[in-house]
Amino acid sequence: MIVIVGGGLAAAKGAEALRAEGHTGPITLVGREPHLPYERPPLSKDLLQGKSERAKIFVHDRDWYAEHGVELRLGVEATALDTSAHRVELSEGEPITYDKLLLATGSVPRRLELPGAERVHYLRTVDDCERLRTVLTESGRVAIIGAGWIGLETAAAARSFGAEVTVVETAAAPLLGVLGPEIAEVFAGLHRGNGVEFRFGARPAEITASGVVLADGTRVEADAVVAGIGAAPDIELARAAGLTLSGGGVAVGADLRTSDPDVYAAGDIAAAEHPFLGRRVRVEHWANALNQPAVAARAMLGGAASYDTLPYFYTDQYDLGMEYVGHVPSAADADVVVRGDLDSREFLAFWLLDGRVAAAMNVNIWDVTDATKALIRSGRTVDRARLADPSVPLDQL
Repeated sequence: MIVIVGGGLAAAKGAEALRAEGHTGPITLVGREPHLPYERPPLSKDLLQGKSERAKIFVHDRDWYAEHGVELRLGVEATALDTSAHRVELSEGEPITYDKLLLATGSVPRRLELPGAERVHYLRTVDDCERLRTVLTESGRVAIIGAGWIGLETAAAARSFGAEVTVVETAAAPLLGVLGPEIAEVFAGLHRGNGVEFRFGARPAEITASGVVLADGTRVEADAVVAGIGAAPDIELARAAGLTLSGGGVAVGADLRTSDPDVYAAGDIAAAEHPFLGRRVRVEHWANALNQPAVAARAMLGGAASYDTLPYFYTDQYDLGMEYVGHVPSAADADVVVRGDLDSREFLAFWLLDGRVAAAMNVNIWDVTDATKALIRSGRTVDRARLADPSVPLDQL
């Protein structure tokens, strides 16, 4: 018996990969939400803006699980894990035992802790998305706390519905810690050009019926307040079970196995040893949830497996589409090289560590990710001037 705990992309792909790898025994998937496992990126993009249908977010339909012998226990929470007894306690029904267990519990939104916080809307689940879409369409003024990816994508959705939008951010620019000041200003300009007002260096102190009161006493008038202040990996089940933790997540090897030989972890919670990067990496990216389960499934069934896929994520905001590949440690002092035109928002950006490309972003330029991945994997030092020169093919660097 293999048990999967989680209701997102990683959980569904885990079940799929186990069958693809030849596992014929029972599989049970336990999901806290009552919905079939689904993908989350559309929740802040097309689904939130009403450009896509809810049915499109589900990884598989219900018939697929029945046809592949996957028992679904939906709307049920895994409340405790006893690794010595190989048992998972549930909020409903009898405990279930396992031979191997895959933890794919994902993340939960970080919540504001200040007066009036009960008035705030969050975006994590499909139910959140559908409630928030109604709120955005009915609100003339929206305040968004946090200028990260979720905050900015929500701002774009709110503007698409015609709402006045103010984004409150403690940093001096959006996405500053991820992108650095030069690229962050591209996103600031994008949103300002689409009518969004920013309050940088501002901290919320209270949420009221009329909006947000900032720490300096000024007010942001709003009919609705949305918080996008990051997410925290949902590791309480693993923590209580005594599994080794690292980097805010569950420590796993390159094969996604935890400190317990019969328990594996994938997706947002997996702080995995990365053979190529040479360090432990935990990122809350769609690509990990998509690709890690196949490695975990192979390892669970006794095969040789190692996850060395480069981190990848993307965003769509207004007329800007972006892909980012690679990884730069948060404390690293990277040198940023731009190829293209920041003002027209058609460019590539490269983050260099010790003269080598560690990460790359393409903005409104497509079909270059294979080349940028190859550049990162080459591990070679690059000529900064040639890297910035659009006339030099990427594969010649």
